Parts: sequence; structure tokens; C-alpha cells
Amino acid sequence: MSDLQKWNVEDEAFWESDGKKIANRNLWVSIPSLLTGFAVWLYWGIITVQMLNLGFPFEKSQLFTLMAIAGLTGATLRIPSSFFIRLCGGRNTIFFTTALLMLPALGAGIALQDKNTPFWVFQVLALLSGFGGGNFASSMSNISFFFPKKMQGLALGLNAGLGNFGVTTMQILIPLSMTFGLFGAMGGESMILEATSGTLIGKIPAGTETYIQNAGFIWLLFLVPLAFFGWFGMNNIRTEQVSPIVRNPIVSFSMISFMLLISFISAIFGLWLMLPEAVYGSGFNVPKEITLFIVIALTVSLLKIIPGQIGTSLERQYKIFDNKHTWIMSIIYTMTFGSFIGFAACFPLAIKVIFGYQHILIDGVMNHDLPNPDGPSALMYAWSGAFIGALIRPVGGMIADKFGGAWVTHICSFVMVLSAGGVAYYMKAAYNSATPQDFFIPFLLLFLILFAATGIGNGSTFRTISQVFPKEQVGPVLGWTSAVAAYGAFYIPKVFGEQIKAATPEVALMGFAAFYVVCIMINWWFYLRKDGEFYNP
Repeated sequence: MSDLQKWNVEDEAFWESDGKKIANRNLWVSIPSLLTGFAVWLYWGIITVQMLNLGFPFEKSQLFTLMAIAGLTGATLRIPSSFFIRLCGGRNTIFFTTALLMLPALGAGIALQDKNTPFWVFQVLALLSGFGGGNFASSMSNISFFFPKKMQGLALGLNAGLGNFGVTTMQILIPLSMTFGLFGAMGGESMILEATSGTLIGKIPAGTETYIQNAGFIWLLFLVPLAFFGWFGMNNIRTEQVSPIVRNPIVSFSMISFMLLISFISAIFGLWLMLPEAVYGSGFNVPKEITLFIVIALTVSLLKIIPGQIGTSLERQYKIFDNKHTWIMSIIYTMTFGSFIGFAACFPLAIKVIFGYQHILIDGVMNHDLPNPDGPSALMYAWSGAFIGALIRPVGGMIADKFGGAWVTHICSFVMVLSAGGVAYYMKAAYNSATPQDFFIPFLLLFLILFAATGIGNGSTFRTISQVFPKEQVGPVLGWTSAVAAYGAFYIPKVFGEQIKAATPEVALMGFAAFYVVCIMINWWFYLRKDGEFYNP
């Protein structure tokens, strides 16, 4: 039966007799669905590297823009997604939002077959990739209702951590899938590499055939069966605690589509304000920080004025905004997950731009456009950061369950400050060197430490949320904080793109390190002072 009328996981007898089996089944369907969502959301980080290798007629700064578009949209879609479970139920939501991922995957496969595809087409597809980013909020909110409080850290850590493996899976699978005609004649013609590419297992020389379109098509092999499993393997919880207002799946799908459309409109408006005319923006160049505020405020406001049951339900769920800890945890979670997702989005292209080119003086002017034959292949190493961050995330949840979330977050914060400073140092050295590969190993190792710290911190912050908020607010708060933090997938690539253009990429990491210092002070003040409202929750 898809609808659960009785659900009380805090009752030990019920949990052992019925709850555990049902909860685990929903979790293990949720994880791969979330994994593919992350893959489709962030695959532009890999696709853009290969577009450079194939000679697509776009500038480096334009390619960073594609990642920023997907990042902004995915984060904005998380705002309504935070509330889908209480409106439509888990089964209805996860099935439909997973099925929507087929649109950008199919579209990317078609568009990438032609180098003459207009840039605006890739912008639209990056916009649609935001479906994958939005899915995280609804997925985490859904799983929070299936497990007792004592297991929240582990359950949410598994869902998020293994879901985050979508980034790593994508960064490994896409380069491999592009090396052969996986779909035969149906997959389109190959292209010839103009620069050295690579995969996990080695470099691929220029002149080799490649099938970049497989970067989109390959996800259809997973999305079709996952939509099936979501429909037949998951449940809607209909107890008083959750009480979705919609029973009819078609009405649920329509409601979800309408709320997503509102968020798309807000994201498109924000992008138009910010982007230059060369990439179909307004040319107003509104600062990205102001743009984010406008997009978030507009989305929340438009959703709130929806009449009928949606508006009534949202008004009840919006009570989370009256709790100061909603805003505190949004900042802290932005430090951890925002950093993870932002770095994962731009790590491959950052390696390519910084280490894949020689940086030498020509006629007194520093030139950054000469290919570096001894540079590392971005596609060989791109997977490693997200892999470590995702792998270690459930460990962060388990450690936090034992020692408290705030202490674990605090330690991770200090590690992030030091490693970000080290990465900045080696980025500066590499971007001013004719042999940037000399600085690659320490850059990579420090970045991997940074990824690991964000992963552990991801798990520990979710533990804190589950302890600080009442049960009925945990799901919406998880969704909201993840929405705010997900703007890291927009903000960090945008900052990287700007600093690359200014020839000072190290400034980006220095700014992030300063933000981490602020988060250390906030975390201590609210959660590590023994006379505070909560101590080490």
C-alpha cells in the first residue's frame, strides 16, 4: 500500500515490527534517485571541460556561466521543494521530480551533437538541470519523516552522502561514456578532440574520436527504471504529523509543476539582472549578492500568495522563519554543503584553466591561453574531491551522533580555513608560472582535505538541525537550509569565473576562508557556549 495511515517511529515496538523495513526501503529508493539528480545538476562541470577540448566556440568565462546558471536554478528550486512532502507526499514527489530529470538529459544529448548549437540553448538546458538540484530538499525532507530522532544523523547522512555520490559518479562515468559510441547510430556522430582529454584511467590524445553527447544520454539508462522504482517502492505518509493535503497524483504533479514554474521565473529574472548582454542578460550587471537576495525574496513571496490549500499549508510551514535557528543553521550549512557543492561544480574547469595552460609573459603582457602539454588532465582528477566529500559525509553524521554536531562542525571549520588558505597560495603560484604543473600535487592534496572537511561538516550540521528543531519543523528546515546552501553551486563558480578573468583566482579562496572564520564564531556563540540555549546539539 503506497499510503501509510499509521506511522510512529518513536514507538520502539512499531519501529522494530513495521517501521524499520518500510523506512529502509524508502531510503534505498531515495538514494539512487537523489544520486542521479546531483549528476544531472552538476554535469556541466565536466561537459564544459570537454567543450573546451573539442573547440566549441565559447569563451572560458561563458562556460563558467553555464555552471552558475544550473547552480542558481537548482538552489532556487529547492525553496518550493522544501515543502512538497507536506503538500503532496513523498512517493508522488520523488517519482515526479525524478522523471523530470529526463528533460535536461535528453536535451543535452541532442544539443551537444553540434558545435554550432547556439549558446542560449545550452543556457536553457543548464536552467533545466536545476531540477536535479531542487530534488535534494524534497528528498531530505521526506527521509526525515521515516526515521526516529536517534537515527536522524545516520539516515540523513546516508541519503545525502550517497546521494552526493552523484557528483563523483558523474565525474567518472561521463568521461568514460564519451570514449565510444554507446548508443550506436541512435547516439549521433563522433567529434575529434582538438586538445588532450582524459578519463579516470589515463589521458586521451588530441585527434581521438569522442562522443560528448553521451554526457546527457547516459542518464536516461538510470532515470527510466528509477522513476518506476519510485512509483512502486515508495510511500506517502498520511499521519497527522505529515498529512499531505493532496491525494490524487495528477493533482500533485500539477501542483509541483506550478510551484517549480514560479521558482524558474524568479531564477530567470535574477539571471537576466546579473548576466551581461553577451550571454543574453540585461547588461545591468547587478551584483550577485543582491541578485541572490532578490531571487530568494521573490520566490518565497510568490509562493506565499498562492491561494487555497497550498497557501494555507505554506503559511503553516513558513513558521520556521520565526525561529532564529533557521537562519543560523542556514549560514552554517552554507559553509559546509555550500562549499562542497560549489567546489564540486567548478573543480574540473578550475584544474583545466589553472594547470592546463601555461602562464607566461608575451611582450610584457601575461598570457593564459597557451596549452600546457605537461598539464594534468582535469577529467582524470575531477572526481576525487566530490568522492571524498560524499564518502565521508555519513561518517560525519555518525561521529556527530556520538559526540554532538556543533563540536564536529567546529573542528571541520578550522580545517576548512587552513586548507582554503593553502589552496589559495598554490593557485596563485600556479597561475603565475610557465610550469603550473609543479604546484599541482600540493594544490590537489589541500583541496581534497577541504572537500573532506566539508563532507564531515555536512553530516554534523544535519545532526544539529535534527536536535534543535521540533519534529514537525525538521523536514522543512532541512529543505530550506539546503536551498540556501545550494546557492554555493551558483556563487562559487561565479566568483571563480570573475577571478579567473581578473587573473587572481586565489582571491576566491581567500574570501571563502574569511567566511569560514565568521561561521566559526557563529557556531561557538549559539551552540558551544555552555550558557547558550543549546549546547553541542
